[in-house]
Amino acid sequence: VQLQASGGGLVQAGGSLRLSCEASARTYSRYAMAWFRQAPGKEREFVAGISWSGASTIYAESVKGRSTMSRGAAENTVSLQMNSLKPEDTAVYYCAAGNRLSWNSYDFWGQGTLVTVSS
Repeated sequence: VQLQASGGGLVQAGGSLRLSCEASARTYSRYAMAWFRQAPGKEREFVAGISWSGASTIYAESVKGRSTMSRGAAENTVSLQMNSLKPEDTAVYYCAAGNRLSWNSYDFWGQGTLVTVSS
């Protein structure tokens, strides 16, 4: 099971970024996917998740209304569009896959991609 995250970078507060996670075909078709993040000195926290079908999404309160997670079957990818970014969004973002959509239970993890939001 392989997950490859990309799209991080440096952005000014108020700007936008689109994170992508490319999954192996087997992973993508069978699993719910999610994004987590970990800021320096803090614990990893859930950001957003999407069901295997794409019909259901859930978001942390901290990003709700500013972020949209979606999946594209043809490209084996899931994306997280993040708008109105804040300095507190600065973190390493990780994508994950699991058997069901949940707030905290995922079995497979990709490497992180760093998002830095400057004030």
